[in-house]
Amino acid sequence: MASSSSVLLVVALFAVFLGSAHGIPKVPPGPNITATYGDKWLDAKSTWYGKPTAAGPKDNGGACGYKDVDKPPFSGMTGCGNTPIFKSGRGCGSCFEIKCTKPEACSGEPVVVHITDDNEEPIAAYHFDLSGIAFGSMAKKGDEQKLRSAGEVEIQFRRVKCKYPEGTKVTFHVEKGSNPNYLALLVKFVAGDGDVVAVDIKEKGKDKWIALKESWGAIWRIDTPEVLKGPFTVRYTTEGGTKGEAKDVIPEGWKADTAYESK
Repeated sequence: MASSSSVLLVVALFAVFLGSAHGIPKVPPGPNITATYGDKWLDAKSTWYGKPTAAGPKDNGGACGYKDVDKPPFSGMTGCGNTPIFKSGRGCGSCFEIKCTKPEACSGEPVVVHITDDNEEPIAAYHFDLSGIAFGSMAKKGDEQKLRSAGEVEIQFRRVKCKYPEGTKVTFHVEKGSNPNYLALLVKFVAGDGDVVAVDIKEKGKDKWIALKESWGAIWRIDTPEVLKGPFTVRYTTEGGTKGEAKDVIPEGWKADTAYESK
């Protein structure tokens, strides 16, 4: 049987352990990163998740609702932004240049990543939790795994305008569960600001625009007692105020879980 002094020692050590664990300081998030562009670099921390040479989550998706982020045009160059970057989904699709100079495996050269997911780890005012591919891309050629072995690095970042390969079209994915009285649209591959802050639809032959509500991530929705027939023109607005319009992009007889590209 353990002596009372031994028990007290164990309790004391456990209390010290708990105190140190709960004493880890939480860094408050920085101000939101807006659609402004310039030469200034900001400090951040970067980690990575998923498989070393994969695009993050097992389903290749994330909190924005995008799927197949391992395929072009994202090609795995993706990451989770913390609160001032993800912005409750309004940062989905925005683009950032990132670079690191330490440790030695860092190349110091900037690479561009797309925000496709969310993270809430309070380790820095700005935190990018990158896919294994994106994290490794900050390394010198041949040192990708050496950099990933570091786990966490100090980086610098700045917001940049999104540029997609020629031929990439703004895409509207009609989400699963959509029906004649409920339409949910995922908007992706928007060049420029990259993110979307408003979506409206207009049925062919009518003059009235109908505003959709934010659902989650990059998904916008409408619930209506009136049957949604189509074709629908979709208008979207980016954070910087740029408006885009895809005429009759959602056809009559549209189907759920189907992607429609702008013309």
